[in-house]
Amino acid sequence: MAQVRGSAEEALSAFLLWLLTFLFSLRVAGQAIQRWAPQPWLPPFDAFQGSNLPYWFLLSVQLLILGAMVFCNLRRPAGGRVLFWFGVIYMTGSLARIAVGLAVPDAAPWFRAWISGVFHIVLAAYLLAFSVPARFHSRRD
Repeated sequence: MAQVRGSAEEALSAFLLWLLTFLFSLRVAGQAIQRWAPQPWLPPFDAFQGSNLPYWFLLSVQLLILGAMVFCNLRRPAGGRVLFWFGVIYMTGSLARIAVGLAVPDAAPWFRAWISGVFHIVLAAYLLAFSVPARFHSRRD
């Protein structure tokens, strides 16, 4: 029974990691499309931008993150407790950012940039989904 449960947990974990990777790739592609071939059905380019980073730098970092996500999905290196706690802090900060943007009418634009805010939650969820199985498996050993 434990082996079946382990296989189901691994399949669910893999599905979740690939889903979060796909969602983040949509964000990266959406902003790139609006930069080079704007479409009326997508939010404007500036709506994707949550910071003052130059787009070439932001895109480079996003592509590195996507590459790391795909690598981790395929290879499944050990997640560990440090990654888990980083994910917890990242998720808390991301949720707080959105909460401030919703609660404070005069909040700085960074707090009200909902697309980047939501996708920081996606990235934090990825870290949590990636690190939690390893964290719990290390307790059983």
